[in-house]
Amino acid sequence: MFASETWSLYVTILLVVYALVILFFVIRGNLKTKDINDYAIGSGFPAWAVGLSLAASMTSAATFIINPGFIALYGFSGIISFGIVMPIAIFASLIFFTKAFQRYGSTVKALTMAQWIGKRYDSKGLTLFFAILSLLLITFIVLICVGLTQIISKSLNLEPFYVLMGLITLVFGYTMFGGANSMVYTNTVQAIIMFIVAIILLASGSEYFSNGIDGFVSLLNEIDPNLTKATNEASFLFRDYFEIIVCQIIIGIAIVCQPHIITKTLFLKSEKSVNQYLTVAIVCMIFFFLVVIVGLYARITFPDLSYEGTPLKMDELVSAYVVKTFTAGVGVIIVAGLISAGLSTLEALIQSLSTTITTDLISGLMPEKNFNMVALNKVVIIVLAIISFFLSYDQIVDPNVSVGIFAQNGVYAYFAAAFVPVLFGIYFKKVSKNAVFIASFSAVAIHFIVYYGRITPYMQEPVNNPGVSAAIAVVASFIIGNSLYLVSRKRA
Repeated sequence: MFASETWSLYVTILLVVYALVILFFVIRGNLKTKDINDYAIGSGFPAWAVGLSLAASMTSAATFIINPGFIALYGFSGIISFGIVMPIAIFASLIFFTKAFQRYGSTVKALTMAQWIGKRYDSKGLTLFFAILSLLLITFIVLICVGLTQIISKSLNLEPFYVLMGLITLVFGYTMFGGANSMVYTNTVQAIIMFIVAIILLASGSEYFSNGIDGFVSLLNEIDPNLTKATNEASFLFRDYFEIIVCQIIIGIAIVCQPHIITKTLFLKSEKSVNQYLTVAIVCMIFFFLVVIVGLYARITFPDLSYEGTPLKMDELVSAYVVKTFTAGVGVIIVAGLISAGLSTLEALIQSLSTTITTDLISGLMPEKNFNMVALNKVVIIVLAIISFFLSYDQIVDPNVSVGIFAQNGVYAYFAAAFVPVLFGIYFKKVSKNAVFIASFSAVAIHFIVYYGRITPYMQEPVNNPGVSAAIAVVASFIIGNSLYLVSRKRA
C-alpha cells in the first residue's frame, strides 16, 4: 500500500468534485456545439484563455509524471535536455510559426492540421496522408493514460486495471460532447491548478538544499556520481552533447508541428491577439518544464529506486514521491495538478485526433457518403477509447523501460513528417505538392529505419533514443524537400 486511508479518502473526494466541475464545462460547451466546426475550433476565445490552454496542452503527464522519472535515473544531463534546451527550442519555434499559421489557417478555415496542409498545397492526397499519420498520436494518448493511472492508483491503493478503465470511460466519454467550446475553459482551469502545483513541487525539495547547492550535489553524488555530470554515459538518452543539445534543439523546433499544439492559434478571435496568447503560454510553460527537477528529489528520497522494499518502475517514481512526501491535505492539491497536467493534453489529443479521423480520413476515403459528422465523431472516439485501453494496459504491465519511449517513437515520427509541409507552407511560395509529400514520407521512413534498423552508433542499446532517429529524419527531410524545391524553381 502506498497511500494511507485518509489520503485515499481525500483523493476520492477530489476526483468526484473534479469530475463534476469538468462535466459542468462539458454541458456548457455542448450547448454551443451545433456542428463539427464548433467541435473542432469553437467560436473564438480570449487570448489569455487560449494561451493557458496551449500551456496546459503542451506540458502533459509527460512533463509532470513521466519525464521526471528519466531525471531520477540519469540526473543533470536530463535536466539540461528536457528542462532547458528543449523548452527554449519550443518557445522559439512557437514564435516563428504561430502568426503565419494563424493567418493562413483563418483564411482557409482549416479545422485540422491535415486540412491545413491539404488546402495549402491544394492536395486531397496530402490531407489523407496526414490523416493516416495522425494515428501515430495514439501513442501519446497511451502515455498520458498510463501516467494518470499510476498517480491515481497509487493514491487510491487500487489495481491499475480498474483505474485505467474508469479513467478512459470518463475522459473519452465527456470529450464526445464538449469539443473546443468546453476544452479551452477546462484547460484554463487546469493550467491554473498546474501552475500552483508546479510551484509546490519545485519547493518541496527545499530541505535538500539546507547545505546549499553543493550539499544538494553531494547528496546526488553519494547515490551515483553520474547523476551530477552534464552528460551521462550510463544512459541511453543523454550520453553526449549531440543527444542532449543538438537533437533536442531539432526536436524542440519540430515538436510544435502537432495538431493539438499549432492549431490552437485557430481558436483565437483575431491575429491581433497572438502576442498576448504567446506571452501567457510561454510564461506558464517555463514553470511547467522546470518540474522535471522533481525527479532529482525523488531519487534522493528513493536512492535505491524502491519503496519499502518494493522496486519502483521509472513511471511510478513521481507518484511514489508525492504520496510519501506530502500530507493528505497538500497531497490532494498535488494530485489535482498532476491529473490536470494529463487531462489537459489528453482532451486536446482526443479532440484533434477524432476530428482528423472523422473529417479527413473517413470522409476523405468515402466522399460520396453523407455522414452526420457529429455522430460519426462520437463513434470514432469510442473506437479510440477501446484501442487506448488495451495499449495502455500493456504499457503498465510490461513497459520497455518507460511508456515515454513508446510515445516518443510515434509522436516524433508524426511531427518529423509535418515539419517540412508546415515550414514550406508558411514561408515558401509555389512549392510542389510532390516535393512536400516525398520529404514527409522520407521523414517517417528514415525515422523508423534508423531506429529499428539500429543504424548509427546511438542505436546499439537494448532500448534506444527516438530523439536521435527523429532529429536525423527532420534534417534529412528538410534537405530532401529543399533540394526538390530548388530543382522545381530552376525548371520553372
